[in-house]
Amino acid sequence: MILNNYRYKEGFMYTNKPQVHVEQGEQLKLTIKRLGINGEGIGYYEHKLVFVPGALPTEKVVVEVTEDLNNFIRADLIEILRKSEDRVQPVDDYANEVGGFELENLAYPKQLEFKRDVIKDSLEKYKPAGYRKYKLLPTIGMDDPTHYRNKATFQIRSDGQKVIAGLYKHRSHTVVDLKTSALQYPLTMKVMRAVVEMIDDLGIPVYDEEKNAGIIKTVVVRAATATDEAQVTFITQSKKLLKKHQLLERIDHDLPEVVSVMQNVNPGKTSLVWGEETIHLAGKDKITEVLNNLSFDLSARAFLQVNPEMTAVLYQEAFKALELSGKEKLVDAYSGVGTIGLSVARQVREVRGMDTIKDAVDDANANAIKNGIVNALYEVGEAEKLLPLWIEDGWNPTAMIVDPPRTGLADSLIDTILDITPKKFVYISCNPSTLARDLVKLTRKYNVEYIQSVDLMPQTSRCECVVKFKKK
Repeated sequence: MILNNYRYKEGFMYTNKPQVHVEQGEQLKLTIKRLGINGEGIGYYEHKLVFVPGALPTEKVVVEVTEDLNNFIRADLIEILRKSEDRVQPVDDYANEVGGFELENLAYPKQLEFKRDVIKDSLEKYKPAGYRKYKLLPTIGMDDPTHYRNKATFQIRSDGQKVIAGLYKHRSHTVVDLKTSALQYPLTMKVMRAVVEMIDDLGIPVYDEEKNAGIIKTVVVRAATATDEAQVTFITQSKKLLKKHQLLERIDHDLPEVVSVMQNVNPGKTSLVWGEETIHLAGKDKITEVLNNLSFDLSARAFLQVNPEMTAVLYQEAFKALELSGKEKLVDAYSGVGTIGLSVARQVREVRGMDTIKDAVDDANANAIKNGIVNALYEVGEAEKLLPLWIEDGWNPTAMIVDPPRTGLADSLIDTILDITPKKFVYISCNPSTLARDLVKLTRKYNVEYIQSVDLMPQTSRCECVVKFKKK
């Protein structure tokens, strides 16, 4: 599309004239016009997009160029010449250094507005049928948008003098040592810092990424907020864990909250956090969380939303959108440990769910038994393969909830949904972009009644939402 001598494509602006080039380290003055989908400020220099983490709309800033690519510039915020009225003091000192704290500079009511706007922008990009008429409800937020994360996954490294644990600095593999975090549930940080000190005291070799050497790569601490049980998982380069017995003795003596210790083996250089093999080291192999008055046993790799308080809100919004009568045969796709399907099992006739991770399915079926639920069954496999088999056997679903990962729905599953067209259908999304993409196909047979955004991850750019569909 050509407009005023500039060409717009997929969210970027290009000039018909040769693009200006700037050098790394060069400083620029610019005004921030808006926020990008990842929470970074966006301004323009000589009609070229500039992405500036930590900068807010309306601010006049000085930035330092870190990278000049063909159609946009990346830059660090150096000085704010004119502050936004919506700027607040971040609750973490390193909020602009690492990922997961992108919006701590922004007043919370404006964060909630931003998350609804991200959905709107995604819809405008993909243009599913009728998108201009979709009702985008105000984002539901938290009374206290801090200390909510029930899981910490920290990289373990050495700074040459001591063992450190934290997250990667923006666009690098340099670990920033996080000694505190206002977003983490306090128990996760207490356990994390104590375990890191133990690793340091015992001299256990930690991972050196450049040399691909050392033992402990990552430590994962998950806390069950309802029971205050904690689980520690050491992700290691090999099965060998030096001074394992001394480490377990220290954990047992110093951290009574830790009721489960596991080891996951993930050899070699990889972008994946988890490996395929998990070993039980001490205590129980699972911890117990309570959600919607149900108890859920969680194994080390089992997925659970990181914000239990707002997860309950998200699920209630999904169930409200389904308008259940009690007669439904409900499909719980991408089921994980069964938190969605089991939470609503007593309000429907029957639940069937599926997940591709066997441990999660085993947990889901065990959780059904644990909670006395007899009308729910979970199987290992992909929804697009299992659903046709169930229908061939005479089990026809009348309602469906999908809660896919950030990659959205597989095309084959969308095709299956459109073939089956259950009367009641709700989509829980954690990525507005892939949601909008999927809506292009889903709106062939469904209308979108509304989209309700829910803030499961305050202070970050991440957004969850519930889509209520009506069959055409």
